[in-house]
Amino acid sequence: MPPAVEARPRDVRGYPVPAITPWQGDEPQFALTDYERSANCALERRCSVCDTLMPQGPVWRVVGAAESAAIAEALAAGRPYRNLAPTMEGPGHRACMLYAAMVCPYLARPNARRRITADGAPDELTSAVVRGTARGGTGAVVGFGDYEYAVTGTRVLFRFLDVVEYLPHEHADAHLAELRAELDRRR
Repeated sequence: MPPAVEARPRDVRGYPVPAITPWQGDEPQFALTDYERSANCALERRCSVCDTLMPQGPVWRVVGAAESAAIAEALAAGRPYRNLAPTMEGPGHRACMLYAAMVCPYLARPNARRRITADGAPDELTSAVVRGTARGGTGAVVGFGDYEYAVTGTRVLFRFLDVVEYLPHEHADAHLAELRAELDRRR
């Protein structure tokens, strides 16, 4: 576990709560994104997982099967990739995203399903995410040269530029050796 993640507040089970996760009373709402927390991370260039400053340079995020396939196709064809459809999922440190991919059930396994009970009505950005359906396919931890963001009145939107690293996974535990090496480099 990255040290900054280890220092995060915990839920009643002892799981660290990502920086952008909203709380309802004493319960973190893992399936949701807090607007204000996400906006602060974007505006201050803070990691969406550990809430510490990200230095200038590459940022990482975890992508699902559809975006992973689009990135793999672009890379195989020698074309640049840019997510033209904005996402509400912010960037983070490499170690934090490797860790998040491994511990978040939905990101870690192709048969994992998003919770059906999460609040919030789908909109044009989330309508493709059907609660209760499996992630499917190959996910990935992806490094990008940079990102853009827009803070609107109701949400924070991100676009990512210039793929610098593509680490696909069927099951995210495949990243364990890479996470350990990354944590060793940071010491």
